[in-house]
Amino acid sequence: MRGKLITGLALLLFVVSDIQSQRTTSLKINEILVINGNNFVDDYGQRNPWIEIYNASPGTVNIAGCYLTNKIERPKLYMIPKGDVKTSISPRQHVIFWADNLPSRGTFHVNFTLDSVKSNFIALFDSDGQTLIDSVTVPAGQRADVSYGLIEDGWTLDKLREAKRTLPSYKDVMELWIYFDDHNNDGRYVTPSSNNKILDKNEKNENFKDNDSFGVGMTITATGVVFIGLIALYFAFKLVGKTAIRLSHERAKLTGLTTEEAKGITEQSGEMYAAIAMAIYEATELHDEEHTILTIKEKTKQYSPWSSKIYTLRQTPNLR
Repeated sequence: MRGKLITGLALLLFVVSDIQSQRTTSLKINEILVINGNNFVDDYGQRNPWIEIYNASPGTVNIAGCYLTNKIERPKLYMIPKGDVKTSISPRQHVIFWADNLPSRGTFHVNFTLDSVKSNFIALFDSDGQTLIDSVTVPAGQRADVSYGLIEDGWTLDKLREAKRTLPSYKDVMELWIYFDDHNNDGRYVTPSSNNKILDKNEKNENFKDNDSFGVGMTITATGVVFIGLIALYFAFKLVGKTAIRLSHERAKLTGLTTEEAKGITEQSGEMYAAIAMAIYEATELHDEEHTILTIKEKTKQYSPWSSKIYTLRQTPNLR
């Protein structure tokens, strides 16, 4: 019994750790600014390079204990401290780390900086210091106040391929990582701790509106979903009913009844069951015929404390 309990607890811990691991793998390096000339300032009023991490999962993920590095041979270069409530990243939200080589300034100031001339490798490792969550190499020759980031928050190559197939505006897009420049007026702005693309409309809805302006396709789809659901329920209830009948036949065989006798029992009318229920009620709930007879027995105890004389006498005062 003790061995089974230990095994169960070990399995539970494994499942919990696996769920946590799956959650941290949804973290993505989302946007990087190498040369911060006139951009976002940190909590000390300084402009330094920054790295944006995005939580692509539908649940809150705590990044504490994970590692940021700019050297693949040193995966544990900067451990994100534990105990800071701000390390919990809400679903579809961001957090900024300052690459200023000043870790004494707080949790979000790492112990390395980014090279303004050469290319920069950036990686995020899980809390074991071995599992690579995400990485990116920022090309050399970065311009001031021009960030390098994912075309959409948390996107992968598979997501980009899907968008190229389904969304007209992504048909000619070739790169997953692009440059964000506030001066190009192309809708792609440097967005620290915010969405990489500022949305003013839902492209899927617009696409649906263009291809089905009268809503015929939506009506057919909705009606089809309803009928498919009803058909699925019909077969489910039918299967449950057949299973119940089969089990009742098996129980009848165990009691020595034939299949036909068991079928006859299951097919009795409602009036028959009502009569049986009333008979059981009459047999168990009615009172005895003599329930109105009152029996008085003579009291056998001769002594009563209320008739004792000691309770009628006053106690002699105790003089001390």
